[in-house]
Amino acid sequence: MTNSSTGRVAGKVAFITGAARGQGRAHALRLAEEGADIIAVDLCGDVDTVGYPGATEADLAETVAQVEKLDRRIVAAKADVRDLEGLRAALERGVAELGRLDIVVGNAGIAGDGTPTEALAEHTWATMLDINLTGVWHTAKAAIPHLADGGAIVLTSSMLGLRGGGYMAHYASAKHGLVGLMHALANELAPRSIRVNSIHPGNVRTPMVENEHFIRSMRPDLAEPTLADVGTVIGHYHLLPVPFVEARDISNAVLFLASDEARYITGVALPVDAGAVAKF
Repeated sequence: MTNSSTGRVAGKVAFITGAARGQGRAHALRLAEEGADIIAVDLCGDVDTVGYPGATEADLAETVAQVEKLDRRIVAAKADVRDLEGLRAALERGVAELGRLDIVVGNAGIAGDGTPTEALAEHTWATMLDINLTGVWHTAKAAIPHLADGGAIVLTSSMLGLRGGGYMAHYASAKHGLVGLMHALANELAPRSIRVNSIHPGNVRTPMVENEHFIRSMRPDLAEPTLADVGTVIGHYHLLPVPFVEARDISNAVLFLASDEARYITGVALPVDAGAVAKF
């Protein structure tokens, strides 16, 4: 583990949404390993249009415990990215306690379930865009007034934010929208030397895929499918011979884009997808 006083983001404070588990927790830990203090928020609840269980308050408490084991400070709160005022309040408490804001990771999001476009319910469409697009805009809107000049914003899109995917119209539309938001923010914030980029994960092994709903939806041909059975299908979408990308692989990209190593990188959409976008 890197010494927190000499790490790649030492002395900085990162605001991460969707931080209770999965990619969000991985981002919090990776940035903390490299010296950052963390402001972490999560819905800590289920979303009615999603077939898998949401994170819990216990999950968020575990993120707190793991960051503190790294000897970093963390301020955590239950907050819904759809609620701008609640999100602002949580962020302001974190900034008041930790003293500054340097890094923003707009990570909170939900997955789609492969429904054909003509069968998508209006509420399902609206909820997807409210969380995966408007929620990220809320994150940026709340954070920008606090963000230090020279800071960095990283938005979590998807490989489906660069190429369309059938039966995921609501998800692909929201994730494509994040690319437009990223480009707009990169232009707006450049005079303050604030860099804005998006990351585009492939199929990442997190609770979004490690659940019965997703596994059965991917392998309806099997009576009792496993995650390994899903991997045999997903692996065909990649150039590299792997079924899944690990959350830490995405976190390494977030760390790079948030660090001074990427000081002249802005307005970039970076896939971390085992070559899935290149293969489409």
